[in-house]
Amino acid sequence: MRSFAPRERLDGITAVITGGTGAIGHATALRLATLGARVVLLSRHAHSPAAQQKLHALPGGGHFALAASVTDSAALKSAAQRVRDEAGPASILVNCAGFTKAVAAADLDGLDDALIDDIFASNWRGSFAAIRAFAPQMKEAGEAVVVNVSSIAAFTGMGSNIAYAAAKAGTDAMTRALAKALAPQIRVLAVSPGVVDTPFVPGRDASFNEKVAPSIPLKRVGVADDVAAAIVACCTSLAFATGSILVCDGGRHLG
Repeated sequence: MRSFAPRERLDGITAVITGGTGAIGHATALRLATLGARVVLLSRHAHSPAAQQKLHALPGGGHFALAASVTDSAALKSAAQRVRDEAGPASILVNCAGFTKAVAAADLDGLDDALIDDIFASNWRGSFAAIRAFAPQMKEAGEAVVVNVSSIAAFTGMGSNIAYAAAKAGTDAMTRALAKALAPQIRVLAVSPGVVDTPFVPGRDASFNEKVAPSIPLKRVGVADDVAAAIVACCTSLAFATGSILVCDGGRHLG
């Protein structure tokens, strides 16, 4: 019988993170590894010196990185098999991979078809494809959890661009649908950040953050570790939650 009991440690657990060498992905990896998890970083650039440096910075042992793009379903299927063979079935999947570009909502021509397709492929289809690839072994693992990184843009309509907001709204819908479809073996949750101090949105620098911070109730923009902490909570203390969207934005969505 599944207990859905909260966990304080993740020893013996295999955790896979797509976009694992990005700011939020790596911050999550650090927290999961600190709790004893064996972490697998999935990234297009997994074998680059920078990615390897991040891998070696993780506490504990047994961690490894695999090169796979979330827009390549065959590569994800291959990566899932390698994880199963080398680390046992994954119990945690964190979908951090994504892509965006700042385009004003009124700039309809700036959001061309190619950009729209790229945004949906990396932010929505990629998360779904990763879940599709890893779900069989996660069901085998038993009490498993998927955490999708969404965005408050999904329900505020404000973000880097309209397509990104729509893709993240789709992520929230997928989270709720799969929470029912994959239960009880796999819980599915989403974490929704607001403005986060990372290079994720090209062109948004320290001056943008300084301008936005006073409008946020907690008077600062988020950092990658704020989001990572919420992700890890989904994997540990929020063990009886599924289908929920956890907002982690300092109150920015309040307007």
